[in-house]
Amino acid sequence: MRFWLNKYFGFNKGEYNGLIVLITIILLVKLLPLLYYQLQPSHTDPPDLTDQIQKLTIANLKNSNFSSRNYQPKINKKGLLFNFDPNTLAATGWQQLGLSPKQAKSIVNYTSRGGRFYKPEDLQKAYTISPEMYQKLLPYVKIIDQPSAFDKQQFEAKIPTAKKSLTLIDINSADSAELDQIRGIGGAFANRILKYRQRLGGFHKKEQLLEVYGLDSVKYAEIQNQVSISAVTIAKININTAQFNDLRSNPYLSFKQINAIIQFRKQHGNYSGPADLLKVAILNQQTIDKIIPYISF
Repeated sequence: MRFWLNKYFGFNKGEYNGLIVLITIILLVKLLPLLYYQLQPSHTDPPDLTDQIQKLTIANLKNSNFSSRNYQPKINKKGLLFNFDPNTLAATGWQQLGLSPKQAKSIVNYTSRGGRFYKPEDLQKAYTISPEMYQKLLPYVKIIDQPSAFDKQQFEAKIPTAKKSLTLIDINSADSAELDQIRGIGGAFANRILKYRQRLGGFHKKEQLLEVYGLDSVKYAEIQNQVSISAVTIAKININTAQFNDLRSNPYLSFKQINAIIQFRKQHGNYSGPADLLKVAILNQQTIDKIIPYISF
């Protein structure tokens, strides 16, 4: 190396030795940090966050009358699974199970207003809990006790609720204010019933309420004894003179069926009765039975 340097750069012996010393110093400066970190003692790892969560959960369960002997926590990807009573669990506990703060608050609001889970399967009625989450939580639901009839009466006495009295309402003549008097029907359902009645031209049987958007069989069973059907004349449309716009509001007919009815009439003449409607290819007996109360010949 010295020969090569002398050949190209003309270094003497002193300069060559100085260069070697400089290179040695540079290498030492580069290696010192590595040696320093190798010789440093290792730091103690911070306490496991999972252990902290488990300790906090055990304390929460003790406050909820759960025995630590029955506490069997299990970690999953969405939260910490542990035995709990949905009637007494706080919002923080629901969040530890994997629910969002908004979902936890919704369930706590339900229980704080007198709502109650009487059996573990009642948990699936909570709309904030997905079916997947319900399946994960179900084995850990432990409902401790049930309120007695006396406790329920005492609770209702302390917190009076403004319940609607049972009233028989004629759904063919009632306005929105009268429909709102039906127990189980609020302003939203009252407006939907009025709009659907207008589309039909009037109800000819109470079961048609099941066709109102959002009114399911459970709601219908709750209100069916509070409604009646008057003998008012249902608005009918003459099927032999009706045009497309006359029939389009009928909820039982699609646009294709309306066009087919009108085209068949133009080609074959007026309809004489329900039997002639069966000749229209895209009409079946079920549809005809539904529209018969609302058409005339």
